[in-house]
Amino acid sequence: MTAGHPFTPPNSPGFEIGQSLWQSCVDQLAQELPEQQFNTWIKPLTAAVQEDMTKVTIFVANRFKLDWVRAQYSGKIASMLEKLYGQPIPVELAITPREVPAKQAYAPAAAQTAAIEESSEMGEDLRGSVPKNRLNSMLTFETLVEGTANRMARAAAMHVATMPGHLYNPLFIYGGVGLGKTHLMHAVGNRLLADKPGSKVLYIHAEQFVSDVVKAYQRKTFDEFKERYHSLDLLLIDDVQFFANKERTQEEFFNAFEALLAKKSHIVMTSDTYPKGLADIHERLVSRFDSGLTVAIEPPELEMRVAILINKARVEGSEMPEEVAFFVAKNVRSNVRELEGALRKILAYSRFNQKEISIALAREALRDLLSIQNRQISVENIQKTVADYYKIKVADMYSKKRPASIARPRQIAMYLAKELTQKSLPEIGELFGGRDHTTVLHAVRKIGGERQQMTELNQQLHVLEQTLKG
Repeated sequence: MTAGHPFTPPNSPGFEIGQSLWQSCVDQLAQELPEQQFNTWIKPLTAAVQEDMTKVTIFVANRFKLDWVRAQYSGKIASMLEKLYGQPIPVELAITPREVPAKQAYAPAAAQTAAIEESSEMGEDLRGSVPKNRLNSMLTFETLVEGTANRMARAAAMHVATMPGHLYNPLFIYGGVGLGKTHLMHAVGNRLLADKPGSKVLYIHAEQFVSDVVKAYQRKTFDEFKERYHSLDLLLIDDVQFFANKERTQEEFFNAFEALLAKKSHIVMTSDTYPKGLADIHERLVSRFDSGLTVAIEPPELEMRVAILINKARVEGSEMPEEVAFFVAKNVRSNVRELEGALRKILAYSRFNQKEISIALAREALRDLLSIQNRQISVENIQKTVADYYKIKVADMYSKKRPASIARPRQIAMYLAKELTQKSLPEIGELFGGRDHTTVLHAVRKIGGERQQMTELNQQLHVLEQTLKG
């Protein structure tokens, strides 16, 4: 708003360049920052570009956020804009006016909505950084793509949301990174609040609970701590494996757990492994985790990955042709987060180069990812491929189940992990549910020996190796 430097009118070429530049910057930051950081600090931002491209003004909801974005992200934003535009562009931060004219808002509609919701409707906690209940209003049952990989977990979560305090208490959801565990928890919280707006709901990451326990000890504020956690109607806690080796935290969580169940409040937890697979957690806490319903989320199957890509592209205001979605889905198999990252790259590449989305464009946009994938085979990918081949669940790869129909494919996966990756025996054991390296060594020797004598096994292994090597 400097005199002599009017903002670009929406029908000018400068507007298109500014809009594309800011959108590309946001898309790139989404790939580089952790999801929670991006959603909290970057996604709600809007920006305006001066006509002569000499300044970008970024609008932030309030003074606290402005100071935080300036300290933590302004340098990263400026360098990203310079990289995309080809030369430095000064960046200025400003508090969002009460009404930002549409022609100045260069953020996607979803980001504008998030900014409005976050600053006006939700309210903020004492630090002013996030809503009091910490829920992301965009993560609902409606925005979750359903498939065989998450159907049971989704059904259980829906039941909890509509009838909290009854069956499946606690609900324990486990699975690998980026499969939608967090999305499901937010969906439970959002649905409960939609049905019963007065409910006390809190979503929190296990690390934040640890931090709250530490602060309560330092400040001698345990009455406030207990009042906060013991009075909830619904507690949603992510990644409880982070409680490992934290004695005091486990003690306080046990107390909160007992208090909430006693008043028929509901608890939903997530973890990267099933309850009995958790390391360095008290047995009495593990038994509580296991006392309700434990359900796994699997990596999404091909059709589900295709649906996720098409749906998420639509949310971003783009149409992804089905053949492009199939191409991406076949090459990005491990989790939803990687799919989202690939989609953002394709959308950014399409917008910045002003080209239609096609397989050729997707191949070009993802060339680094595809190159790395061709050179590397992950243990997670081996587990998924072997599980698909022998028609068992991926979760069985790191479970304690021992029937031959599961134990043998698990041994084959261990053998392939040793043959096709650089992982050590202890590292492989850890990735198979925390098994000892001697278990892996036994599997490697057993399958390796049988391969020499059994033609059918050798043929199966050959098929699996060719599939994994692409």
